[in-house]
Amino acid sequence: MPARRFDRERVRAVRRAANVSQADVASALGAADSTVAGWETGATAPDQEKLPALAKVLNRDLDELFPRDGLPDLSDLRCDAGLYRYETRAVIGTKSDGPVAGAEQGVRPLKDKYVPALASAYGVTEDELKRAQARSFGETQPEKAPETLAEKITLLLERSYPGRPSPGDQEIADSVNAYAGSAVTSAADIEALRTGEKEAPVPVVLEGLAKFFDVSKLYFEPNESVAQQVYEGLRLMQAAKQGKVGRVRARGMGAEGLPADVLSILNDLAGELDQKAGPGANS
Repeated sequence: MPARRFDRERVRAVRRAANVSQADVASALGAADSTVAGWETGATAPDQEKLPALAKVLNRDLDELFPRDGLPDLSDLRCDAGLYRYETRAVIGTKSDGPVAGAEQGVRPLKDKYVPALASAYGVTEDELKRAQARSFGETQPEKAPETLAEKITLLLERSYPGRPSPGDQEIADSVNAYAGSAVTSAADIEALRTGEKEAPVPVVLEGLAKFFDVSKLYFEPNESVAQQVYEGLRLMQAAKQGKVGRVRARGMGAEGLPADVLSILNDLAGELDQKAGPGANS
């Protein structure tokens, strides 16, 4: 599980800069003053479930203060929602947290009837929850290529910013407007595109999005084969960043994947990353 990184020195510095006392933190998190002090001295570390509340009381973004390497699994989503496993009983309406525990441990997948309630409680879409579940089961099969505009934007946000916060809607909107040379969109518009509430922006917005994410504007066109090619490229580059290039390179992309010339370019780049990582990086 790619748990979030807790840096006690950074937390202490951020708390002091925000003029928040250890007692204030303890009160907000329902912990003892000595517990918070122990976190900052390194004697103990907070539960992953406590990190969202800790980030909130320090007025910092969760991803910024406690970054995570890689994409979340089911347990990560629950912790990011600030929920302990036993609290999921009330969410799915069961007497025990067994269904959630089994899915998190990769033993039994969630029943379909539990998915909507958990996705809502975790603040994610049902598709995001299912993808996290696949990671809990260690599934390595390629995910389905994105089809809707919302899925394409979400994929770029998930895969293009490993280990650091992805850009917010306002930042994206500002970039698109700068590209267009006028106010053609807003943070609310970007949110609507990202969540699927809006599907057909004017062409200049799609061009601005492509410029911002550094992908071909064809990626946003309703052409499944084009989206699949960019998607496969993102998979390969994500694997390169995670030290898994060897397996991807050996497996290849299949008949519906990248064209040979594009795959060759990406593999050359992946090879350069291998060399920079040094011996044993992909072992």
